Amino acid sequence: MLFEIETDKSLEQIDAGIRAAAANHKFGVLGVHDLREAMANKGVAFENTCLVYEVCNPHQAKKILERNSGFSSLLPCRISVYGLNGRTKLSTVLPTELAKLFGGAELEPIALEVEEAVKAIMEETAR
Repeated sequence: MLFEIETDKSLEQIDAGIRAAAANHKFGVLGVHDLREAMANKGVAFENTCLVYEVCNPHQAKKILERNSGFSSLLPCRISVYGLNGRTKLSTVLPTELAKLFGGAELEPIALEVEEAVKAIMEETAR
């Protein structure tokens, strides 16, 4: 259900890479959540880096929402960047797997297009 890849790049390189690759695939970065910072603001110590990028292609989102507005609870797509055992990983939940949860075969072709783009964004960023 998760697609994960590793990279040796710095967080600055990853940030620039996600933004550039997203634009190349007609996606935008809507926001970035720094979970370590958010927890620290609530008095919870968390040592690991954990950033969550919200990415969206509005044309694809419109297609999905026209078929099933309930899918809105899963939008925008997310790419997580986190440290694990001294390595940096990028991960995302596969849109095709999420589409299966909504039981609509009509969502699967769109979800596959989105999935291929999100995986490409991650792969381009990690290289």
